[in-house]
Amino acid sequence: MTKTPAYDLLIIGAGPAGLSAAAAAAEHGLGVAVLDEFTEPGGRMLGQFHEEKGRWWVGRRVAEQLIEKCSVLGVDIRCGVSVHGMLRTDHSWVVRSASGSISAARVLLATGAAEIPQPIPGWTLPGVMSIGAAQVMANVHYVKPGRRGLIIGVNVLAMAIARELSVSGVTIAGIVLPERNSVSGQDALPEEAVKRLLNLAHLAPSPLLRIGGKLGASLGMAGTLSRFFPRDGMKIWGIPLQLRTAAISINGQHHVESVTLADVTIAGEIIPGSKREVQVDFVALAGGLYPLAELAAVAGCPFVYAKELGGHIPLHNENMQTPVKGLYVAGNITGIESALVAMAQGRVAAAAICRDAGVLGKGLEHTLDEATDHVRRVRAAALIQFHSGIPDAREQLYKKREEKAWM
Repeated sequence: MTKTPAYDLLIIGAGPAGLSAAAAAAEHGLGVAVLDEFTEPGGRMLGQFHEEKGRWWVGRRVAEQLIEKCSVLGVDIRCGVSVHGMLRTDHSWVVRSASGSISAARVLLATGAAEIPQPIPGWTLPGVMSIGAAQVMANVHYVKPGRRGLIIGVNVLAMAIARELSVSGVTIAGIVLPERNSVSGQDALPEEAVKRLLNLAHLAPSPLLRIGGKLGASLGMAGTLSRFFPRDGMKIWGIPLQLRTAAISINGQHHVESVTLADVTIAGEIIPGSKREVQVDFVALAGGLYPLAELAAVAGCPFVYAKELGGHIPLHNENMQTPVKGLYVAGNITGIESALVAMAQGRVAAAAICRDAGVLGKGLEHTLDEATDHVRRVRAAALIQFHSGIPDAREQLYKKREEKAWM
């Protein structure tokens, strides 16, 4: 006798993609459960806020609205639960977690992303943390990571969270590059940093900087701009941005006390005699993000590599379906993008799941097409762009799926 699954849909990850999918699937009558290892639902939205078109987008408020909607619809949200195994049976999935095994007809992986470690001498000292950890401390737990800190690494995550920390009353002594070595690679080059900043021109605090950034990006002037970038840096939102400066080491006896900095050439080489120390009591390392996709591997899903999407991602189509029966993905596990894109992808996954479960109805078959169109629009208008070339990378991925015809 076949045992009936406990849920129609089990979602792993209670972030923007997972909560959006849960609400949309429950609206169509599916029995939905959501698991997340954090102590409360919301994912990284809980600590995110940024200014967008003259208004502040506050992630916690958006998360609270989604959580309330899920609650009204009867979604079972369980937090503080880690998932460590998945097994496909003839008719369902069995997911093994810290609180026991759960069966579901279908599983959606919305596990998000993890930060890339950026090692530097002294990085094991108390007071050294990832940029995301600093964000969580300040914006989720309302505890300042320190009185005065330094951010090492120049990317969209560093810039966005530096602004958040500054608004939260945390003093940032500067944003600098990592020292060039086999680990940091091109992330330590001033020209590469300028390229990333040109792609963020729309976030600049003044119209002049926005226009100049767009012009520089369109003309491919990253190399020229990096050569003429002030050696002492320039201030963005009152935070010193130093693209000709690298962090050599983090210093302190029992905790962070200072960071040794040095001027660097365009090639990232240290300029002799330029070393000096800056006094800080915490350091945030910004190495970027990669898709958190280990569970997809455990489930037997094939992977593809896309640099523009952040690395190795589970193979999937535009409807968020993987080649593995009953397994779907949404959010940053499919490539590093903004919370708004993740939410839109969650709704696509829910529409595809409801269609496959036979509850979407013939009159609502257009819902899936509308949801995928919405993702494209949100992606095109996204304020936060982690990598350039994301739309093209997505199209190439979906084209590969069609050529392989694995669905």
